[in-house]
Amino acid sequence: MLYDINLRITYTYEVPVSGGRHVVRVLPVSLPDRQRLVAGTVTCTPTPEERRDSGDFFGNPSTSILFRKQHEKLVIRMQARVQLEPQPLTADFSPDLAAFPAEIGDVWSLDPDSPHHFLGASPRLPEDTAIASYARAIAKPGMTIRQIATAICDRIHKDFTYDAKATTVDTTPREAFKLKRGVCQDFTHVMITALRSLGIPAGYVSGFLRTIPPPGKERLEGADAMHAWVRFWCGATTGWMELDPTNNIAAGLDHIVVGHGRDYSDVAPVIGVLKSYGSHKTEQAVDVIPLQ
Repeated sequence: MLYDINLRITYTYEVPVSGGRHVVRVLPVSLPDRQRLVAGTVTCTPTPEERRDSGDFFGNPSTSILFRKQHEKLVIRMQARVQLEPQPLTADFSPDLAAFPAEIGDVWSLDPDSPHHFLGASPRLPEDTAIASYARAIAKPGMTIRQIATAICDRIHKDFTYDAKATTVDTTPREAFKLKRGVCQDFTHVMITALRSLGIPAGYVSGFLRTIPPPGKERLEGADAMHAWVRFWCGATTGWMELDPTNNIAAGLDHIVVGHGRDYSDVAPVIGVLKSYGSHKTEQAVDVIPLQ
């Protein structure tokens, strides 16, 4: 599957900004046998005085930009062409929960994909007793790791209501769990916390999701969105798998990966600091266009 992706993020400042430094992570990543970045660019208006394109620890493309001159608006644009490969259906070779600690212990690597990075608490995901109890009630004896993750994904999808006004980007998993409402970031954070509480390595996936308009309706430009879902480790034989608790599906040809991390803080589209005061307004528009 081939896609053209266009992203525009606009920051409009109440008071002109006299300086700023940001890290931008919006360019899709190339992944062996899964996804290939054919071509891609990230541009900024105004043009930054300094810019450096690199990759972070987890291999996610990142662009560091520095502004010294005063500006009232910042526009970040990303254009990319990405090719996705269908993933084969496989039998469930993941171990059960009782045998899993030994399998994790056999992994000596600390490479970015090592399950050890995704077992404990992370900057935005502390341990939570309520979510842990929720996970233990779902995980039945004899279930495999893959079955447990699928069951938790299904349960979160049923128990939670998608509500874009209920939470903010800073809402904690505990708050979202109490509300049983939120957006894809909240669903993903709760599911990761639940899996880790059982000793299952789990991480955050940031990316794009192609949306399909209702029958008879035209596709609206800019109506697609950045999205988040969960990756979890199923053992040495199967490796990493991905589930989307917002939609209760496995990540497939409509899920385009921008980056992997422990939680949102590792893959936030834009982070940084400003020299200014007052408020600002943010607008985001995404187009995910299938070419075949």
